[in-house]
Amino acid sequence: MTHRSQLLSEWQFKSTSRPESTWHPARVPSTVHTELLATGQITDPFIDLNELDARWVADESWTYRTFFPTPSSASSSSFSSSHRPDTHKNSDKEEEEEGEIDLIFEGLDTFATVRLNGKTILTSENMFLSHRVSVKHLLKRDDSNKGENELEIIFEPAAQKGLELVKSHPEHLFIVHQTDVSRATVRKAQYHWGWDWGPILVTCGPWRPVRLEVYTVRVEYVRVEYDVSLSKREPAMVTGRVVAEVVGWERCRVGAEVVFDGVVVGAWDMGVYHDGGGEKRGELVTEGFSLRDVKLWWPRGYGPQNLYQVRVRCFAPAEKDDRLLAEQVQTIGFRKAELVQDGDVHGKSFFFRINGVDIFCGGSCWVPADSFLSRISPAQYRSWVDLVASGNQTMLRIWGGGIYEDDALYTACDERGILVWQDFMFACASYPTYLSFLSSVTTEARQNLRRLGSHPSVVLWCGNNEDYQLVERYNLHYDFADKDPASWLKSDFPARYIYEHLLPSLVTEELGPSATYHPSSPWGTGTSTTLKVDPTVGDIHQWNTWHGSLERYQSLPQLGGRFVSEFGMQSLPHLQTLHRFVTDPSELVPGSATIDFHNKAVTHQRRLATYMAENFRIPASLEGYVHVSQVMQADALAWAYKSWRREWRDGDRKCGGVLVWQLNDCWPTVSWSVVDYFRLKKPAWYAMRRALGAVAVAVTRDVWDWTSRPADELWKRDTGHVDLRQIVERVKFDVWVASSGLCATKGRVVVRVVSVRTGEDVVDRMEREVEIAPNGTTDVLVEYELEDKELLRKTGYVVVYAALWVDGEKVSSDVSWPDPIKYLDFLDRGVRVEPVGDMVLKIACDKPVKGFVFAEREGVEVSDNGFDVIPGEDVHVKITGAKPEELDWTFIGS
Repeated sequence: MTHRSQLLSEWQFKSTSRPESTWHPARVPSTVHTELLATGQITDPFIDLNELDARWVADESWTYRTFFPTPSSASSSSFSSSHRPDTHKNSDKEEEEEGEIDLIFEGLDTFATVRLNGKTILTSENMFLSHRVSVKHLLKRDDSNKGENELEIIFEPAAQKGLELVKSHPEHLFIVHQTDVSRATVRKAQYHWGWDWGPILVTCGPWRPVRLEVYTVRVEYVRVEYDVSLSKREPAMVTGRVVAEVVGWERCRVGAEVVFDGVVVGAWDMGVYHDGGGEKRGELVTEGFSLRDVKLWWPRGYGPQNLYQVRVRCFAPAEKDDRLLAEQVQTIGFRKAELVQDGDVHGKSFFFRINGVDIFCGGSCWVPADSFLSRISPAQYRSWVDLVASGNQTMLRIWGGGIYEDDALYTACDERGILVWQDFMFACASYPTYLSFLSSVTTEARQNLRRLGSHPSVVLWCGNNEDYQLVERYNLHYDFADKDPASWLKSDFPARYIYEHLLPSLVTEELGPSATYHPSSPWGTGTSTTLKVDPTVGDIHQWNTWHGSLERYQSLPQLGGRFVSEFGMQSLPHLQTLHRFVTDPSELVPGSATIDFHNKAVTHQRRLATYMAENFRIPASLEGYVHVSQVMQADALAWAYKSWRREWRDGDRKCGGVLVWQLNDCWPTVSWSVVDYFRLKKPAWYAMRRALGAVAVAVTRDVWDWTSRPADELWKRDTGHVDLRQIVERVKFDVWVASSGLCATKGRVVVRVVSVRTGEDVVDRMEREVEIAPNGTTDVLVEYELEDKELLRKTGYVVVYAALWVDGEKVSSDVSWPDPIKYLDFLDRGVRVEPVGDMVLKIACDKPVKGFVFAEREGVEVSDNGFDVIPGEDVHVKITGAKPEELDWTFIGS
């Protein structure tokens, strides 16, 4: 094949701002911070307060350089593996067949000037763009016809350049939430300016690979446009066309084939590409196709993730030698994806339907997995997606303040059946619309639509994150009835043009009319003429817990919407993570300066302490504080997931999905994440997994919120003059089963009411045979109340335990506690942790146990964590990576 590619990975870097700076070795892909760290010029910004000591890096210009030999002819089998090889003379024939030589920059962060042998070949101002530059005419040739070339990339300070752009566009009203205003003009990962979960580390560098490519012909891109015909009686049929752009100097034949499991299931001749009389140019070639008996791609839990390969190949004409000149292979999964937004009794639905099946999308929001993007490996991406899948999650939302993620993440989602909600990269700002900005955004969107559009996992493209909330907060102009995009550009919210005209047009143009676009997250407009977030339509971000009105998390079931795309609760990470970023032992206490510094959420001290103190007794030790914060976070998420999933019923899809903010962290921190930076799972991750099981039983009891009850009808005052005995005496609860299965299932539900004080059953256990409805919710007990108040007064606080048995196996259980937990006495629980087999622990107790948690650490896996234990309902946990006796564990009150 005459199409060859070589990575340029061995580089040097230095500060351009300081004349005395010297060259240091670097590896590309790169960010300057990681190179400075590797060469000992900065301390690790993730440790202690070192982030502050690294701020200066963003104020300087930096230069990267490398040297590479001029490649041999296009007909040669490979590049030389040596960095500075001995030269050799090419034949005249090789000279003629050399074809084209391009430099490809897959990502430059951000204001970059590229020079080859002293000549500027590229300037870039957008981190999200890739660039291809023809360089054959600039490469050196010595007497051996093969010279050495110098490639330089100079990066200027992004924040400084952003401020210059702000000043040069006084016509625009720049409003930016989360740190500095300069980020609104810069097409760069916005979280680099700092967020309420991440540090201020404004990076630069060639953050994605730099390659040298030699070819006579290449396939620029391949797009498969298709439609799936579904029938209950027949296998799926797919019709569509393959679209390819071929570029090069050489005339060739173009063919396409579709391969499944190593077998060619369809092949087509796409015609002849002509070289245009010696002028390199691109030409679109298309060919229609029809496939029968197609094996569809399904989300995890609903069917297999069948993947096909579409190959487009360019061959030399048969009258020559029929050589393979170039090819591009694209993996695709055929599926029919719909966002269902129909009017119903609740307003307007918002849920996803895949291959004709309604899918409840329980999952997470994703932020970049590191502040320094170049050090996230494909294996790490796969590990993160494995955590999503093993947590019974169905959807991952790629948040708009980060990046269009690496191909490895989407490939892993394809293979594990994780649906992807993809934001465009705009977040929490009023963005400008001057011409050069719009041009850059257009190229950015087009490139990433082409790169990511074939992934079957990507089912939604969303315009931005929370930008319309600025319209509400600052009373910017927005006339819902005005449908003239040109007029939007003249308003004080011109970014509407991007979200409601430019981006949807590009999505349709690049991916076809079947692609789904959503203007913003959240986005409730559609049935009204205002921008107010409406829980009856679209998606919502529910931040009246933690932010906003600081509602109790027990109120989350009443605070839902048609699709909850953000909500969350903070907790501290596991102790091992704290020890990795706090080096001073005196700082390893709750509320220390170092731990507070690693929590970037505004007023987090008040909010975290408020939720903890409202619900739990707060321990003085760091170990206890970590544990209580994690159990509280798990409780909050359990309330939300199981209650909102209950609203997913056949014929009544009141809530179509729930995505927690957030799955992960970009550095070791205190945040809303359910898995920390080092991929240690918090108890909340396990709570989500239990609530999102294929079949899951749930129990919740009425919460008597005495702190907000009026004392009398005359004054309507909120006071504490209430009868707290009602927390003991009022035991009213619901039990239900949620299922994502597509067939009805028979099961048995067991309900027990157990005394917290004695561990004994207060009433006879209840058993119900249930027919579990498919893909929906089955109520077992509704507003079931214990009537014997005298018995309850004598017994004291009780827990309600529910278990689901299917085919003689307990497949799910849940426990509902009286709130607040801090009123309960947890002495003398009689907890026993005993080995019962090969790396299996049995956890048993004499009295109900709340929040049993193993302290997790790297290299150790536990099959369950953060669970409650009820007398007679032993919990078995599989351990890998450590001996059972090496594990630390605790529970509330221990």
